[in-house]
Amino acid sequence: MSRKIGFGIIGTGSIAGKHAAAIRELSGAELLAMCSSTKERAAVAEGNFKVKTYSNVDEFLDHPGLDVVCICTASGNHLEPGLSAARKGKHLLIEKPIEITLDRADQLIAACKDARVKLGVIYQNRFNAGFLELKKTVKEGKLGKLLMGNAYVNWFRDAEYYSSSHWKGTHAGDGGGALINQGIHTIDLLVDIMGDVSSVYGKVKTVLYPIEGEDLAASVVNFTSGALGNITGATSLFPGYPERLEIYGTEGSVILEAGEITQLNIKGTQNSQLSGQVGKASGSSDPTAISHEQHMKQFEDMIDAILEDREPIVTGEKARKSLELILAIYRSSKENKPIDLPLK
Repeated sequence: MSRKIGFGIIGTGSIAGKHAAAIRELSGAELLAMCSSTKERAAVAEGNFKVKTYSNVDEFLDHPGLDVVCICTASGNHLEPGLSAARKGKHLLIEKPIEITLDRADQLIAACKDARVKLGVIYQNRFNAGFLELKKTVKEGKLGKLLMGNAYVNWFRDAEYYSSSHWKGTHAGDGGGALINQGIHTIDLLVDIMGDVSSVYGKVKTVLYPIEGEDLAASVVNFTSGALGNITGATSLFPGYPERLEIYGTEGSVILEAGEITQLNIKGTQNSQLSGQVGKASGSSDPTAISHEQHMKQFEDMIDAILEDREPIVTGEKARKSLELILAIYRSSKENKPIDLPLK
């Protein structure tokens, strides 16, 4: 049996726990080391995760057997450790979003190409069975020509969610608010199904919490195919409802809620109103309620990409698309006009 792929994690917050759990349940992976921002945090993490934990990135990257580095830091702190890891020949698996600006995202993409290492970005919802079935339905043409795609992430976070973190909801750490942190997963699915965007008009507001980013957002999307779409995102809508993706075509429609298909209707066939049971792994009101099961599937894909010398399913370039759309919504709101894509 070939040796296990060695993983290390930079960042020791809550999302790092999902990565660690996923790695430890995979037979082909091994968690070797972690890296935190201070010696004090490193000591706590070493006690919690039971692996060697560093507070210096360069020392961490020299840990024996390290093949893949997972970056679980604040969104605006992905670039620097990512560049260091790529230069040392480590493959990268970065939490969403890839970064908070297109320039910083492009630097990561270029650095991984130059170093000839794999770059994957965590969008674990792409591996949900319900989404894969939706995508297959669209690919087989069962919905006909796509007319509209909607992404609704009408979630709720209490005040402690922001007050307990030094970076959530900030421009420097988060890049914004509800769209770039919570909404981006479903926006990624929307773009993956509907294709490229030609223009967007959006408004974002901060209505409930004293944060720099938005806690309420809405936008109208024009896709290059001619289809239309709507996006809403929030952390201010009590009590928070499961994320919802709606895809409509000339021949039928599919509705996905929290990763589960709840409606599948195609002309000429018996309509399939499903049980209506919405998936439980939704972070609609509790960020810790999200399972690591889909992370496991994405980690498996990353391992296979390394062993087969192919690109992972979610590359840096693919992850860039949802980031660009969200940044266009932010610009549209600021300038109070539609914004064309690609962004200049």
